Amino acid sequence: MLITIDGPAGAGKSTVAKRLAAMLGFDYLDTGAMYRAVALFGLRQNVDWDKPDALVAIAGQMQFRVEEGRTFVDDEDVSAAVRSADVTEKTRFAANNPTIRAIMVRWQQEVARGKNIVTEGRDQGTAVFPDADCKIYLTATPEERARRRVQEFGQRGENADFAEILRQINRRDRDDMAREVGPLCEPDDATRIVTDGMTIDQVVTELAKICSCVKPRTV
Repeated sequence: MLITIDGPAGAGKSTVAKRLAAMLGFDYLDTGAMYRAVALFGLRQNVDWDKPDALVAIAGQMQFRVEEGRTFVDDEDVSAAVRSADVTEKTRFAANNPTIRAIMVRWQQEVARGKNIVTEGRDQGTAVFPDADCKIYLTATPEERARRRVQEFGQRGENADFAEILRQINRRDRDDMAREVGPLCEPDDATRIVTDGMTIDQVVTELAKICSCVKPRTV
């Protein structure tokens, strides 16, 4: 069974998808971490962000591996490193690059083949897995998402300004919806869940109920 969870930045997709996968005994694929990893290595190599081919070269050399919901690049666990504020700011350069998206989409499809899996991102139920068994569109108001981001940074010991985070989220929403390749959009056949006022446990429980009505595919 293939479950996709799409939605805008800060909607809680990663946390919810990971918990849902654990509840169901499924594999979990954090596709956003892949694009963030490209940005992370771009920062480490002091890439010129105005030269897209330089970032493509970095992406083409990276070897991804997913184990127990964690993302590895060349055997380095980057699951925490890709969540920094600097990486968040630069991820758009990877996500908006058509060549990088093509590389990542092929990798995502290969990972999911023949598995029971929960995968989350911006275009999973549309561009990557249009025939997914169960599609969820998870969202929340920009203000709610900004509050969650600030709290997330605080838990890691990083300071974050609410107004700046809100500005970044609104910009990312516009950029994600406007990009030519893999734009953020709500699949026509997805179930929409607005999570304002809901706890993580409540969201996961609701998604589990939705998925329980879907017959798993044969793997």
